[in-house]
Amino acid sequence: MQESTINPKVEDSIAQTETSKTDNSLLTNKELIVRGKNYRISVLSERLLRLEYHPEGIFCDSETQLVQFRNFPKSDFQITQDNRFLVIKTKYFTLSYTKEKNFDGGKLMPMANLKVDLNGTDRSWYYRHPEVRNYKGEFVCLDGSDEDSKFRNGLYSVDGFASLDDSNHYLYDEKRNLVKRDGKGIDLYLFVYGNDFEVALKEYFLLTGKPAMVPRYALGNWWCRDLEYTQEDLLGVVSHFEKREIPLAVLLLDYPWHLSKLTDGNTLFSGFSFHKTLFPNPNEFITQLHEKNIRLGVQFNPTQGIYSHEDHYVDIASYFRITDNKIIAFDPLNPVLLEAIYRFLISPLTKMGVDFIWNDIKTNETNLDGLWMLNQSLHSSPYTNTGNRNLILARNALLATHRYPITYTGRTLVGWDMLKKIPLLNQQASNIGVNWISTDVAGNYGGIEEEELYVRSIELATFSPILRFHAPRGRYYRKEPWRWNARTLEVIDNYLILRHRLIPYLYAKGYYYHKDGELLLKPLYYQYPWIYDDHNYKNEYYLGDMLISPILTKKDVLINRTIHKFFIPEGIWYDFKTGKKFPGNKEYISFFRDEDYPVFVKRGAIIPLNDTRQPNFTGNPDSLEIQVFPGESNTFNLYEDKEDDENNHLITQIDYNYLPSNYTIIIRTLEGNRGVVDDYRNYKIRFRNTKRADNVIAYFNDTQIKTISYVDDADFIVEAEHVPSIGQFTLNCKGKDIEIDAIRLINDDIDSILLDLPINTVLKEKISSIMFSELPIKRKRIEVRKLRKYNLGREYIKLFLKLLEYIGTI
Repeated sequence: MQESTINPKVEDSIAQTETSKTDNSLLTNKELIVRGKNYRISVLSERLLRLEYHPEGIFCDSETQLVQFRNFPKSDFQITQDNRFLVIKTKYFTLSYTKEKNFDGGKLMPMANLKVDLNGTDRSWYYRHPEVRNYKGEFVCLDGSDEDSKFRNGLYSVDGFASLDDSNHYLYDEKRNLVKRDGKGIDLYLFVYGNDFEVALKEYFLLTGKPAMVPRYALGNWWCRDLEYTQEDLLGVVSHFEKREIPLAVLLLDYPWHLSKLTDGNTLFSGFSFHKTLFPNPNEFITQLHEKNIRLGVQFNPTQGIYSHEDHYVDIASYFRITDNKIIAFDPLNPVLLEAIYRFLISPLTKMGVDFIWNDIKTNETNLDGLWMLNQSLHSSPYTNTGNRNLILARNALLATHRYPITYTGRTLVGWDMLKKIPLLNQQASNIGVNWISTDVAGNYGGIEEEELYVRSIELATFSPILRFHAPRGRYYRKEPWRWNARTLEVIDNYLILRHRLIPYLYAKGYYYHKDGELLLKPLYYQYPWIYDDHNYKNEYYLGDMLISPILTKKDVLINRTIHKFFIPEGIWYDFKTGKKFPGNKEYISFFRDEDYPVFVKRGAIIPLNDTRQPNFTGNPDSLEIQVFPGESNTFNLYEDKEDDENNHLITQIDYNYLPSNYTIIIRTLEGNRGVVDDYRNYKIRFRNTKRADNVIAYFNDTQIKTISYVDDADFIVEAEHVPSIGQFTLNCKGKDIEIDAIRLINDDIDSILLDLPINTVLKEKISSIMFSELPIKRKRIEVRKLRKYNLGREYIKLFLKLLEYIGTI
């Protein structure tokens, strides 16, 4: 079948001048601008410069693909200049420029015309600076590559500066059409922040737009597999999740949801209508999913064009006066065609109940315009909006990606090598302000399906921004949790349930990422720069207030545990699962079973969890479990909204006032609207590492209310039911020596290993008497070797000698 093309296309070139119609938010305060005939320098803040040069003196005040705001408040700086030279100085930098000269000083003298010195250091930036100490930022996609990704520069650099070149990005004209620049000028933004990277990042968000906020459901568990599922098959998958009480928030359909086989046998990745054989009643199917609190996303890859078999082909063909049933060629640079696709092809899907679109266009670094324009238009189009907050899943177009959630890393290979890359990918994305990153849990295809790899991948995904399964065709791919043995399934279940319970916490942190630019995921090397060069610890990161030290290597089969080194930052920290205490600013080694994962929270941390029993529910819970870690007073502001509407929200403040053996929790309405959450809530306050308190008293406003209290392992729990959600709930617990000082000891870990080993029980007593004796390490080694006379195998002798090394180094 022949293709039919459509005009008009985007204009190829236009020179944008200051006289064009612009939004005031894009105009820089004149007091911040120093301008000559061919140059314009704007001091947007003490850390941020805009550097423009054009041989014809043409400068841009329009919105670009990257920049949405330039009306920064007035900043402090000093100007010194004469007819030839200009010097601009702020707290952070000193700029020196030879007026009217091109910023490029050439290879021999790159700083001859323009340089920017970082005050208080010997470091300088100049145009075309290689910025080799930049820690990188984003990449386009992996899509099966086992090579290192080609990362673009981010904003984080140990030099304390980073540049963003906006010279060749498209502009918006007065009619909101995207147009090219003339290619003659320089338009560059330079961040010079020293050690204040996170402040500079917030200025980057002000310049380029806020990070998008995802819907609550996006923080739950996703399922996707490239199979020709029927709607009954998919309901069967949902039933498997239900039987095992594994929460499921999102069902994502790969390309077989539409017609995917042509009569000539070729595969069709493009499609806009439900496959009529596989989905005889899509409306009913979507209704059933929504009744089960499951959202639906569908794959979208229009690159092969629009075929005549599509449900609404006639509508779009009539729109362009096409009468011969030709394939309508796709052109992402044609805004008229995009508008028609959204109006006639995507809008019927969203009206049917499809919740969001997965933009599955594949591309490379040299051809990103179409991907970006599709991401931008999908995210902003009213025809793809299914509620108060739009969502797309798409590959990275490398331009203000934080505005277009969620970034899809492409189809990844199965294997430990891929697992090792994920923390690095997430952290480097943070370097350019991108947090909503989604990789395939346990990889997508190829490799070897291993039980341990699968478990460790799920554990990492539990403490990552997005948890999304994505499996290919093939009988022997085992991405479904229920295809593993019962013991592994129990571990998987617990983590997928925990992920679902974490939604209130993650959603609140996501809101402050969106509102204030506070990163949800933050590399530990921001706080400890030396960690970046330490292979043991460089993968550690914060997820909100939690410290994650990913397990990325296989376990020692003899002890059936992973030997793992980790670094705990300054302060007192607690193991999130066991509650064991870890004094900070210290390196540790521990031994993790399959069901254990190194996640730590600082003293005083407050972690609100969903305690609602309604299956798959991702809304504002009517029951909360609030975990509180001892040692320090703290506050957590819980953000919630109704149907993803920021204008209809509620912020509930959780105050923890700590005194030794005297804890007070105050939960009060801080701001927002009544009706966002249920009128009444159940609270379960879990005081970690705490004994039973002698005196427990609770009030709502001034009225005393009943509570139930009990001990669960090493935690003290107080429950209060049917508490009004608007007002103030106060709980006070007092006692004598109620805090448990459960410091983690490596001897406990080794004792646990000894308990599990298949060794004669009497011999275990001998081994224990040596390992935990007061003998010096050297003498212990001798005694361990003597155990051969008791027929202790050579492999166990080596094991205990190795464990003694760990005792000696910690």
